Amino acid sequence: MLMTFQCNASADITMFGSVGLKMVTMMGQPETKSGAIKADNIPHALDQLKAAVTREKENDQPMQSNDNAEQDEPTVSLATRAVPLIEMLNAAIQEDCPIMWQCQ
Repeated sequence: MLMTFQCNASADITMFGSVGLKMVTMMGQPETKSGAIKADNIPHALDQLKAAVTREKENDQPMQSNDNAEQDEPTVSLATRAVPLIEMLNAAIQEDCPIMWQCQ
């Protein structure tokens, strides 16, 4: 399952569904396979996501993925996975537009 985040101020972002759902909850949204954040609520969602990423960095525990990854492959930290979404949130704030997501 893949999740795509969309915003008129940015290119679409697609990530594994499990990671996308984690990002959604880290932004303070209900863990749903589709949803949206109104433009007025995006600054708060961005603050929550950044705080969660900071906590993850402090704990130094990269997110494990069960997406058929080989055992020898390095794990990608949640902080690294969040960078494109943080950029999208910043762009949405500047353009005053909502963000939507949907699993495919």
